[in-house]
Order: sequence, then structure tokens, then C-alpha cells
Amino acid sequence: MSDTPPDHLAINPASPFHDAAALERGVGIRFNDVERDNVEEYSVSEGWIRVQAGKARDRRGNPMTIKVKGTVVAYFLDQKPDA
Repeated sequence: MSDTPPDHLAINPASPFHDAAALERGVGIRFNDVERDNVEEYSVSEGWIRVQAGKARDRRGNPMTIKVKGTVVAYFLDQKPDA
């Protein structure tokens, strides 16, 4: 596996962007210079993250999410993030 995390990653196993190997290694997200630990999905190239919208659930029981746009930096947790 390379030293850079995937450009687009989701924690939902049903998503086509789910990568179990990367998630097992641990991926950290810095969004607009703030460390985030509640990210459901992200895209570095498109500049957005998806986070839960409170405790709301959809009809299948999955958490409702909102897309927030900004600067996204992804890194593996076993490395120091670039400053």
C-alpha cells in the first residue's frame, strides 16, 4: 500500500469508495485546518466531506449526512500530517 490515502474514501461498506485496508490502517482528516473525527466520507480532489446531521436517520436506518465543502487533507494516522 502506498503512503498516501485514497482520494475518495467512505466508511460505509455498501459504498463503492469503501477501502477496508485503508480504514484498518487508519485515516485522519484535517478539514479547513481542523482535525475531524466524525467524517463519514471524503473527497480530497473535489474538496468536501460528509458528516452526520445530528441523530437523524433515513428510512433504512443509516445516519443522515450533509456535504460540507472546504479544504480537505487526508493522511494515515501512523504518519505525522504535513503542516
